Amino acid sequence: MPNHGIPGSRLRSVLPFTAAPAELRHLRKAVRSTLGQWGLRPVADETELAVSELATNVIKHVGEGAAATLVLEAFQHVLRVELHDDSHAVPALTSVDSDTECGRGLHLLSALSAGWGTLVTATGKAVWCELALEPSSQCVRVQRAAAVLEEYRRTAGSRNVVPTYTVLEESVTDIIADLLHWLAAQGGDPDDILDRAQMHFEAEWEAA
Repeated sequence: MPNHGIPGSRLRSVLPFTAAPAELRHLRKAVRSTLGQWGLRPVADETELAVSELATNVIKHVGEGAAATLVLEAFQHVLRVELHDDSHAVPALTSVDSDTECGRGLHLLSALSAGWGTLVTATGKAVWCELALEPSSQCVRVQRAAAVLEEYRRTAGSRNVVPTYTVLEESVTDIIADLLHWLAAQGGDPDDILDRAQMHFEAEWEAA
């Protein structure tokens, strides 16, 4: 999924869910949590609204209880949102004065996003939209750290563990400890590096 200003780097989250009104709150909560971990909290409101519209269309036009999957992917200066379901029926924009709920929802999606569309897949379709992201130095650092954390958890074999904050915090501790072990093995001074990292962090945090 993206990383503002980090060419070629991506962050990705796959969230399966059941298309039902009671599930929407949990889905929105998962979206906000994921964006917070990626340093993309400023676009959380727009993303939640887009996800709600996409999921509601699945409930209305594919059927309540249908299996669906939300994919969030951030790259360059874009957050891409994809909603996959098992129907091949492709939604279409209607006139703005139409009574079709789906049509009105797509008009809202079009207004919210930098672009949207539909992809027909082997098992159904995916409706997608893309939201523009504003680059910032803090956002770059948070997203870069998220990419490192995701790769670290993959190599450590813990990627299938539900990534709660406590789990992620433990992984961050492990990453720092591993880096200090590497530094010491190269003859470096772990305490000096920790002090310098803390100074950099505090200076950038205060300047933000």
